[in-house]
Amino acid sequence: MRQNMRKTISFIVPAFNMSEYLDRCVGSLIAAQSVDDIEVIIVDDGSTDATAQLADAWTAKMPGIVRTIHQPNKGHGGAVNTGVAHAHGDYVKVVDADDWVGPDALERVLAVLRRQQGNENPIDLLITDYVYDKVGKRHKHVVCFDNVMQPNTRLTWDDLGRFGVAQYMIMHSITYRTDVLRRSGLRLPEHTFYVDFIYSYQPFPQVRTLMYLDVPFYHYFIGRSGQSVQTDVMIRRVDQLQLVNRAMAEATPEPDMVPEGLYRYMIHFLSINSVVTSAFLILSRDSRNYAAKTQLWQRIDTMSPAIGHDVRHKAVSRAINLPGKTGRFIVRQGYRVAERIVGFN
Repeated sequence: MRQNMRKTISFIVPAFNMSEYLDRCVGSLIAAQSVDDIEVIIVDDGSTDATAQLADAWTAKMPGIVRTIHQPNKGHGGAVNTGVAHAHGDYVKVVDADDWVGPDALERVLAVLRRQQGNENPIDLLITDYVYDKVGKRHKHVVCFDNVMQPNTRLTWDDLGRFGVAQYMIMHSITYRTDVLRRSGLRLPEHTFYVDFIYSYQPFPQVRTLMYLDVPFYHYFIGRSGQSVQTDVMIRRVDQLQLVNRAMAEATPEPDMVPEGLYRYMIHFLSINSVVTSAFLILSRDSRNYAAKTQLWQRIDTMSPAIGHDVRHKAVSRAINLPGKTGRFIVRQGYRVAERIVGFN
């Protein structure tokens, strides 16, 4: 029965040298009362530790539920691409191997998605809250969307309210309908960091309907030494941030091509990503990166005067572009304050 049952959701678990965390992640994904309609695809991305063996052990233990795909290292984007290509579920969610989902939240998410299977027009996107679960921090920062979306309701983009500066739908909050994700033609760049920004952006014009479930589903484990979102690591990889920003800018539709609510949100997220990238160019204290920051904003203007105007009009965009040494000093101080409050790095 397990082999033939229709799968409600495919959890894609990109895993590169994650032997320390993989069991926690996979265990959380199969903690539901009923798991026969769940598929967990572990993509072992050329690991050199015990990740491959642990993944194979899970597959042997849970046949028909857990699958393992071994591939040469292609980076996070390459692992996600592989998982999406092999997914059998009606919905798909990426869960990084060092993260996990909450058991109560998992039951609520599955209940919503199972109901969609009997719907002639199932929702294209499910949005859930996510938790910054930082090492050594007792207080867990939860990113919620209850002020911009009515929960448990079928929505369109024009039903959404205004997002706050620290509110954006990243990979951790997103569960796509698999057909919609594939129809978008998404193909993440390989051997590139921070491609989760693209995953959470480029497919959105294909999304027509969405639903918000006000539950802290995804636990984003953060604060490990050497993690890709550590401040010093992001400064070293600022070229990767620039590549991702370019891809997002190129994927942004003109204002008359999509619903107003979607365009408004995409401008919001593009401005946030442009500000984040600019902040790390400034934090590098490298004059060449100061010039690269100017070029980043000019490139968006060149791609589309309308999009460039709307992105620059956002308050955070104006703040990041304050001129000279004083402007860069304000950005550095603002970053330190934001990091202490949210603990995102």
